[in-house]
Amino acid sequence: MADADHENSDKTEIPPQAQQPPGETSSMSPAPDHGEESYKGSGKLSGKVALITGGDSGIGRAVAIAFAREGADVLISYLDEHKDAEDSVRWVEKAGRKAIAVPGDIGDPAHCKTLVDKTLDEFGKLDVLVNNAAYQMTFESIDEISPEEWDKTFRTNIHSFFYLSREALKHLKQGAAIVNTTSINATDPSPGLLPYATTKGAIANFTAGLAQMVAKQGVRVNAVAPGPVWTPLIPSTFPSDKVSKFGENTPLGRPAQPAELAAAYVYLACEDSSYVTGAILPVTGGRPML
Repeated sequence: MADADHENSDKTEIPPQAQQPPGETSSMSPAPDHGEESYKGSGKLSGKVALITGGDSGIGRAVAIAFAREGADVLISYLDEHKDAEDSVRWVEKAGRKAIAVPGDIGDPAHCKTLVDKTLDEFGKLDVLVNNAAYQMTFESIDEISPEEWDKTFRTNIHSFFYLSREALKHLKQGAAIVNTTSINATDPSPGLLPYATTKGAIANFTAGLAQMVAKQGVRVNAVAPGPVWTPLIPSTFPSDKVSKFGENTPLGRPAQPAELAAAYVYLACEDSSYVTGAILPVTGGRPML
């Protein structure tokens, strides 16, 4: 669980900044907190194996650290942010668990099959699939959104969830879990994030439908809906002046740190949520999802 005296409970000033997509953790100011020093596990995932997409940074890294400290081995899927992925592996190994990092485009169904196969080859099983990786860009008008951009967003953000879930469900056993990352944008879409927000609505629907489809298999499917979270996606896809105001539109008046999301994923992955499926767990800083 996260430390009750979490150091990120106070608002931290974010200076204007920009990066090239997909962004790097090391270039962010202030540095995000993934729970490196604050998350303390209690064996909730002892002996489990998880596949986490986007596990190189942001929410994915926080989840990888938390899962490892709860006793899980982890395969970290990422695009090409090699330094970030190496850091995530190092933190998992520091927790005494095994980790491998596999680069590639999850918008490719063949690569998604490879990720599941590598998990099985390396660890012998798969217990938890975390569909977390996402792509976004901001736009002022629909004319700025090319068909290629629309397709890339959907391939990364929702098609990959289908590809990976389809492959994983061939191997997931009774008590296994799929945890998807949707967003506050699923019900409160930001117009400047039209392609991204649309995919997040699709993820919420996919979660509810798949949960009912596979319940008889004993596999639970749920989603976490973050609000604004301080990850490399933000300075690499938002205008620099908007970055400095990021998260101010929440009742708590600030963005979350990735570490503040981790416990939600642990809950949905472990037996504590054994009677929860098809649910969306909002972690939004007070913004309602109705």
